[in-house]
Amino acid sequence: MSTASAPQASQRPAPGRPKDLAKRAAILEAAESLFLEHGFEGVSMDQIAARAGVSKLTVYSHFGDKDALFFDAVEHYCDRQVPTTLFTPSPQQPLRERLAGIARAVYALMASPEAVAGFRLMCASLRADSALADRFWAAGPGHLQAGFAALLARRTAAGELAVDDPVRASAQFFALLRGDLHPRLVMGCDALAGFDMDAHVEATVDVFLRAYAARQGT
Repeated sequence: MSTASAPQASQRPAPGRPKDLAKRAAILEAAESLFLEHGFEGVSMDQIAARAGVSKLTVYSHFGDKDALFFDAVEHYCDRQVPTTLFTPSPQQPLRERLAGIARAVYALMASPEAVAGFRLMCASLRADSALADRFWAAGPGHLQAGFAALLARRTAAGELAVDDPVRASAQFFALLRGDLHPRLVMGCDALAGFDMDAHVEATVDVFLRAYAARQGT
């Protein structure tokens, strides 16, 4: 990503007294559902405040602006579907088991009707705003890939993998997992009919380990 196209940081609320965490959670839940239903452009801060049962001033107090709230809502959704604990250090867990568990969680997120519908809406809303699209990527897929890249780096340091570029290898793993399934789902194809998720996950892990598993004696 070039410096010219890098998204600018959104306005954040100024430090002050501690925020009401229950209200913050309600706002995030409301924003998440509304953005998934209507896309970024189709949602107003008034609508989010009404669904959350708070004032619009409270929404701005917690999140600063709509861009910042969108970013946090996407990240919140991804963290609930694929919790960051999937990427935390767990050296005692066998590598293949760890990779397969991550793949199943990401697949479930990627293929869920809510995520597919939200992806369609977001693409339609964001195509004219490259900075916001970059933020959407960073909060969603990019956030997951960064966590997975850190895991690959740890497993490489432990001698289980031979990955010279964890960021690239992470992107390759998720590209294998998506295959043609995700674009077909987005297009409205009946891609899940007869689809064997377990076989797909195992094949994804197999291909990845053939490329990156550490070789004994090398």
